[in-house]
Amino acid sequence: MHFFYLDESGDTGTNLEDRHQPIFVLAGLSVADKKWNNTQERLETIIAAYFNGQVPQGFELHTIELLSPNGEGPFAGHDIERRLQLVRDLLGLIEDLGHQIHYFATEKQILRATDCEYQTIYNTKTPYLTAFDYIITYMNWHVKENLGQSARGMIVMDEKEEHHENVETIIHNRRFGVPNNQKVKWVVEFSYPVDSRKNPMIQLSDLIALCIKRFLEIKKGYTQNPPAVVRQFYAECFNTIDKRVVGRRVINRNGRNLNFLNDFIENIQCKPKTQWRREFGIRRN
Repeated sequence: MHFFYLDESGDTGTNLEDRHQPIFVLAGLSVADKKWNNTQERLETIIAAYFNGQVPQGFELHTIELLSPNGEGPFAGHDIERRLQLVRDLLGLIEDLGHQIHYFATEKQILRATDCEYQTIYNTKTPYLTAFDYIITYMNWHVKENLGQSARGMIVMDEKEEHHENVETIIHNRRFGVPNNQKVKWVVEFSYPVDSRKNPMIQLSDLIALCIKRFLEIKKGYTQNPPAVVRQFYAECFNTIDKRVVGRRVINRNGRNLNFLNDFIENIQCKPKTQWRREFGIRRN
């Protein structure tokens, strides 16, 4: 079993004009069941080392607190270089253990100006729902094509009250409401964690999503005149993340009129051009 974790950054519902949240990202990592315990142990070791063995009671990693200018919550007043190194260590953990990353990002002004000619069961102007529906397609493809005949996937995500009903509708439709040749068969379970503090992979997914969002905001010019160190830091984070993504091209769905949906997803997907590393002076290794 492969667990696909999901969290989001930049969710403003159907409000596509929030200038403070121009990009939406749904992202996470996938962990094979045999690697789960080892991953949690390594994560706990990194966190314990950061806090010198005195991890605050009830600690939960919130990336927005970790990466706020002065630190917030358990990171309030902590030196920025220590906090940035913690991010590097956590992303390095994902790379060291060979976990894979999945994400879908959209530029809200592009989504606002782009109509979908395919009739969906959800509002395609809601970034969370459009991204979630696509991520299901991506995961189903990835398990089937890359993980072996006996492999199966399970999606684990934070429950979002405002999207819950639509998410359940999408899940049911993709599994039972479409022709047999379009049904999702390799992603067999969907689950909400009871408590994200007990599911550190959701916390890592939060880190991934925010790092992607901030890099894309810099790359697309939404972040005006970021300090060079900030610009470089998020480029390095994205480089680590991007190396763990299996499929960067849009995975198409096959079926009647689904070419319209595929074109829509292609048009609204936000990603950097292939030469972005040269712009940021990063070597791909």
